[in-house]
Amino acid sequence: MKTQTPYHERLPDVPVGWPTSEPPVTNAEDDGDRRARGLRTIHEITGATGESVVASVRELAPDLADWIIDFAYGDVASRQAIDKRTRQLAIIGGLTALGHAQPQLKVHVQGALNVGCRPAEIVEVILQMSVFAGFPAALNALATAREAFAE
Repeated sequence: MKTQTPYHERLPDVPVGWPTSEPPVTNAEDDGDRRARGLRTIHEITGATGESVVASVRELAPDLADWIIDFAYGDVASRQAIDKRTRQLAIIGGLTALGHAQPQLKVHVQGALNVGCRPAEIVEVILQMSVFAGFPAALNALATAREAFAE
């Protein structure tokens, strides 16, 4: 009787840094100043809308405003592994799936338009989320997208 080799022993050798042997993709413009990088990135994606959101947050919770700029935009949104269009579409999918983040979704729909996404692409991402997040979440997201498209 032949014994079957366990699955993990049949896997090919994987180089360090799996899933690829490529160096990690971080920030091409990594100037070491995550605040400057974050401010630059939020401006490129959301423009004055995102900047005003951060300013309103800063009034009540300055630390949260700093985290948005430094971490969310300076460390994460400024990464180079995917382009800004893909990133915005992924964010729209995630916010749609949450089902309760309409103000943030509106900012990111506008951001997606700013970085070159077409309304039809945004709607398609939202439609895809109806399968995974439910029809109410998709319907709410479509209403929010409609508002963002109108502005």
